[in-house]
Amino acid sequence: MSSVDELKAEIKKLSAKATNMKMNLHDLSEELPINWGTILTVAQETYEAYSALEAARQKLKELETA
Repeated sequence: MSSVDELKAEIKKLSAKATNMKMNLHDLSEELPINWGTILTVAQETYEAYSALEAARQKLKELETA
């Protein structure tokens, strides 16, 4: 399997994780003010998931154009 294929598989996993974190953040917002103390934690985890996804997508773009 090529590194491009491996990266595409990783992007798929990262995308699923980011979508899951987005839903967790959405669910938390609907339940407010219950669990308001977890806002920063959930938001940070969501940010990190999307940041990793964006970095992987950028790396794939660079590999495909090289």
